[in-house]
Amino acid sequence: MTSRPVIAVRAVSRKPSPEALAQMDKHWRVRYLMLAPHRLGFFLAMVVLVASGLWWALVQLDRSTAWLGLHYAVSPTLVHSAGMAFGFIPLFFSGFLFTAGPKWLGVEPPLAQDLRVPLVSQAAGWLLWLAGAHLHAGLAWAGLALACAGLVWMTMQFWGRIRRSRAPDQLHARVIGTACVVGCVSLAGLWLSLVLEAHAAARAWIFTGLWGFVVVVYVTVAHRMIPFFTSSAMPMVEAWRPFWVLWLMLAAAALQVLAAWLELAGVPSGAAGTAWLLVHGTLQLAVGGVLVWLAWVWGLVQSLKNRLLAMLHIGFLWLGIAFLLGGLSQWLAGTLGIGALGLGALHALTMGCLASLMLAMVTRVSCGHSGRALVADRIAWSLFWCLQAATVLRIAAAVPGVAGLPWPWLLPLAAGLWAATMGIWGLRLGRWYGCLRADGRPG
Repeated sequence: MTSRPVIAVRAVSRKPSPEALAQMDKHWRVRYLMLAPHRLGFFLAMVVLVASGLWWALVQLDRSTAWLGLHYAVSPTLVHSAGMAFGFIPLFFSGFLFTAGPKWLGVEPPLAQDLRVPLVSQAAGWLLWLAGAHLHAGLAWAGLALACAGLVWMTMQFWGRIRRSRAPDQLHARVIGTACVVGCVSLAGLWLSLVLEAHAAARAWIFTGLWGFVVVVYVTVAHRMIPFFTSSAMPMVEAWRPFWVLWLMLAAAALQVLAAWLELAGVPSGAAGTAWLLVHGTLQLAVGGVLVWLAWVWGLVQSLKNRLLAMLHIGFLWLGIAFLLGGLSQWLAGTLGIGALGLGALHALTMGCLASLMLAMVTRVSCGHSGRALVADRIAWSLFWCLQAATVLRIAAAVPGVAGLPWPWLLPLAAGLWAATMGIWGLRLGRWYGCLRADGRPG
């Protein structure tokens, strides 16, 4: 008996006919969110993003005018900080990690149903966190616990794929997985600090999560993807990503975590404290200089011909600017005793870098996986520049004296512009996630 050779048949995805496209359901359906992991993760992230942005704009309006008479059960600054660091960003991570991550690792991606409970838990938890800020501290704590449980579950899902992987290069995935563990520990530490009313420790845990979790994931993905995207769109630009660059960015993030805990401990102080400020500032200036140079080497100028690439490169440039502002702030504090630019540096990081890269990357993934062209159209490009304007306004408002008379409106204007920009972006892309692909293909 002779055995027949086994022939592998590769399925070919064909473009649907015009007749099939005409008959396709064009309505928004909740069930379509379950067609792919990125649909569910990105949609829930948009819900939290828009809600938190609108909430903060209302808080700033009330602070400026007292029109709303808002009552606070939890410090609104703490609520804002935690929501911006831990709220919508991990949900955006989920859409990326369970779409691109399995490809990096050579494993099967999860179904959206596998992620429904952890992702919905996070979104519901953060909405409760916002409501509890006004209604009752216990409600806020419950929301935070629910969000933490969802993040732990999501992290376990990602590590499960890392353990099953046999890919030779797992470095980026393992760094991201480790950062997710740091995020879980930080969120749990934040919850415990709030329950114990240790607000200084809560602030340290937020900074630990921001730098040790969020920034680490961002720079790891940037190290892997920005050179790849640039060389793919512009063959004249070589994909250059030496690993010392990744280690430098990770070490810089670790330095910021260390600084947060040293500040909490009140160590060092006196002359040693001044020396630490100058050393910390010098290191930040050095890192910032290298990152600005790296943005140039990665093709910042060349990317300006391609809007979507330009959004990515400008977002990364803000990371270098954030370190330069942070270093300058440390030097001003150490030499003149003026803490002038600390909040400006923080918002250069969060709004300038993280939000710009978020808008660029999520727009790119959403276009590609909704059957649309991989371009930043006029709406996306305009929203990106509205975000840049909001960032500059927020940095200006952080400079002592600038946000006072005659410009007390800078901070409310920055918050309102952020809320409007993210609201329009969220409503636009949120519709895509609940509709079938424009090209009629699955996914």
